[in-house]
Amino acid sequence: MSARVSLIVPVRDAASAKSRLAEGGGADADARRASLAVAIALDTVTAARAAREVGELIVVGSLAEPLDGVRVVDDPGHGLLVAIGAGLAAADPSAPTAVLLGDLPALQPAYLDAALIAASEHHWAFVPDAEGDGTTLVVAAAGLPHSLRFGADSAERHRDAGYAELAVRPHSGLRRDVDTPDQLASLAALADAGVVLLGARTRALLDA
Repeated sequence: MSARVSLIVPVRDAASAKSRLAEGGGADADARRASLAVAIALDTVTAARAAREVGELIVVGSLAEPLDGVRVVDDPGHGLLVAIGAGLAAADPSAPTAVLLGDLPALQPAYLDAALIAASEHHWAFVPDAEGDGTTLVVAAAGLPHSLRFGADSAERHRDAGYAELAVRPHSGLRRDVDTPDQLASLAALADAGVVLLGARTRALLDA
């Protein structure tokens, strides 16, 4: 059986998160963007907290509402990698560690559990996004440091850094991060077709 994982989820403040979701809009579009950012983050963290393979769960940044079993630590600023570093520094050093992006509104606990169990067979492992260019999850065995490569072409760069790519189907909510209106529309279409299940908060906003 795999050891339970300390999971780090970076979450930006809603005032600045997911700026591309409001492209070309005014005040109403920006308000909707902020609401979507909050919903997406809460749905992601709620699903992650329900995963059996997750031990402690640390959010770096802020959550719009408290969630049981989730510890929030301050984001020191200076970008994503510094935020992740703050979360890893607060994690149990005796446990495997993982970093999950906070913008996966179709994440289901079983998806995350399966990936974490598969990752336990490797020193380092990662899950690429649906497009195959980005990264949604990285995992390191207990006692091993991460060599994080988040940013442009992160999937290839994590692979080059020694992370084993985990086989996760492209339509899995674990690979469906949302940064753009097109990604959100594509995910909503998959949800309408019954291919994925959106988190309740995100679904409610899209249905409003």
